[in-house]
Parts: sequence; C-alpha cells; structure tokens
Amino acid sequence: MISQKNIINYEGLYGDVNGQYSSEYIFLELIATRSQTFDWNIKPHIHPHLFQVFIIENGQVSIQENAKENKIQAPCIFLVPPTYLHGLSYTPDVKGYILTVSTSIMDDIFKTFSATFKTFLQTQILTHFEESNSFEAILTLIKVLERELFNEAIERTTMLKAYLINFFVRLYRLSQEGEEIQKDSLSLTYFRKFQQSIKNSEYPKSIPAFAEELSITPVHLNRICRTVAGKSAIELVNQNVIGEAQKYLLHTSYSVSEIAYLLKFEYPNYFSKLFRKYVGMSPNEYRSQDRK
Repeated sequence: MISQKNIINYEGLYGDVNGQYSSEYIFLELIATRSQTFDWNIKPHIHPHLFQVFIIENGQVSIQENAKENKIQAPCIFLVPPTYLHGLSYTPDVKGYILTVSTSIMDDIFKTFSATFKTFLQTQILTHFEESNSFEAILTLIKVLERELFNEAIERTTMLKAYLINFFVRLYRLSQEGEEIQKDSLSLTYFRKFQQSIKNSEYPKSIPAFAEELSITPVHLNRICRTVAGKSAIELVNQNVIGEAQKYLLHTSYSVSEIAYLLKFEYPNYFSKLFRKYVGMSPNEYRSQDRK
C-alpha cells in the first residue's frame, strides 16, 4: 500500500523538484529517458495540473495504485489524469513514450465533447487492439505529434491541439473496441457452455433451467445465442433434438413413436410436427428418402 507520507507532488515532470506549471504545457519523451535515471522505478507521486499518457510498445510496467499493483505487458496504453496517485516500475527492456499535457489545454480542447468521452479521460488501461495495426497507428500519431512539437512552424499550437484531438479520439475508439472484444469473449464462453449443456442434458429442459445453470437470465441467454449463432436458445435446443432424431431414423429400426418416446416427447404427433418444421418433411418421409 502507498503511504501518504511518501507522496510527492510535481508541478512539472517527475524528478523536477523546481518544475513550474505552464497552462500551455505539452511534452513528449521516451520512457527510458527519465526512467533509466531512476533505475526504472518511479516512486508514488501526483501531478496536480498535468495529464499523462503512457504508450508502452515493449517490455512490462507495474503500476502502483493506492492499495494495488497492476502488472501489464506491452503493447499497452494507459492514461493518468491529474491528481491521480501512481508509482511505476519498468523492466529495463521497456520501450515507449510518455505524453504530458496541461489540464488547461485538455479542458480547452475537450470542453464541448460528450460526457461519455470525458469519463473516458480518467484512469484507463488499454490492452485490447482489435486490428494488428491499431497500436502501430497510435505510434504513427505520436511520431507526427513529436515532429510538430519540436519545430517552430506557423500556428504550431493550433496544429498540436488538432493532433491531440485526433490522438485522444483514436484512444477512445480503441477503448470501445476493447470493451466489445471482452463482451464478445464472455458471450462465446457462455455460448460454448450452453452448447455443452444441451448435449449433456435430457430433453425436455426449459430455457430458464439452462440459464440458471449458467447463472444468467433467460433473456441474456437468448441475446447471446442470437449474437453468436443468429438463433434463439430454444431453436438451438430443438436443432440438437432433431439432430438426435435424424440419427435414430437413419441408423435404427425404431418406429417414429418409439423415437419420440426416447427423446422424451409426451406426444408423438408433437415430435413429428417439430421435425417437419426443422427438416421440411415428416420423420417417415426423411427415413424413406434416405433408403431410396
């Protein structure tokens, strides 16, 4: 846990004891430039007036946040808003950038943005990059910003602000993609468990019973099935039952009524009706067609 007595406030960058805050401050540096000086360990500290973005393209970083430590592997990007207490420990092979922007500039360029976007500009750790080149696209933006930052071109400040808007909007979009990836991954996990449960369960079994097994609601289960397979949960259950019925019809001499009984149908005519709905013909027609 980070002790309050060890917290240091920096008006400027880490280690700049006499650093002064500037309302127009924008700075970009390699992580190694400053961190190597401190043996790759940055003690817990706060920047009251500075917003920072860490872009890690190689190595690992441990982020100390109050009572927890979060170890993340490259590639990753994380945002540290002003007044946020944090300490950092890097592996010596770390490679990447630190972008630092004054709160005055951030407030100025994003004052008309949505509340959702402003919420994003809090502590964020981005590790999901849907496309293989999405992280590289961020690095390209950083290098463009770097070229503009260290020259004296006309309307330099205006251009820098434009690049910053581009950069942070790209990060925001990446964060939304990352959320969708996580949601999709969880949905697939539930869907696979549901498929396994269908195979292992005796028919009939209600959708609420399947959902209860997965600790989700029937509505959620149906939403997952429609998202992943384009069908409702009951359609998938029925498809499995019809698949079993087809095996009996093709590989046994059981009558239709006997097959309906084996599959736990209360009434053979309901079984036949369901079979026709999914296969397009009656069970007897299906069996006869195969034997022609």
